[in-house]
Amino acid sequence: MIVNHSLEPFYTKDSKVLILGSMPSVTSRKLGFYYAHPQNRFWKTLQAVYQEKIGSSKEEKIAFLKKHQIALFDVLKSCDISNSSDASIQNPVCNDLLPILQKSKIKTIFTTGKKAETLYKKYIYPSTKIKAIPLPSTSPLYCPKGVDEKLKEAYEQIRKFTG
Repeated sequence: MIVNHSLEPFYTKDSKVLILGSMPSVTSRKLGFYYAHPQNRFWKTLQAVYQEKIGSSKEEKIAFLKKHQIALFDVLKSCDISNSSDASIQNPVCNDLLPILQKSKIKTIFTTGKKAETLYKKYIYPSTKIKAIPLPSTSPLYCPKGVDEKLKEAYEQIRKFTG
């Protein structure tokens, strides 16, 4: 099934890092914000990294992202995908990141999960010339036991580049 990315990129002119997933999950598209599935470990991991409670509302998440100069978006603009399975992605069409990079202070890009990393390298890196730092997926499919130390350690890299 062809899915079009329905979320606006989140960034401000002060954003310093961009975290890219592959494509928003069914739940994220339905709820209208990134990493919205309650079992996804993204927000819990950032809480652990920054030792700061984020809250569950979209507004609280946005406040956290602004405070720490973090931007969120996805590699794909559209693709054929079954449910939220990165493994099923076919016919990818990528987002153009250059407008976001031009309107912000982003100099560092992270990708979450192998599929985002692979797609970024193949389709987007040639235009941005910014090497992405790969992070493990926080999806409940790949991270079923909460925020473990290995996941937290990987995401600690983000702090080096943010306020």
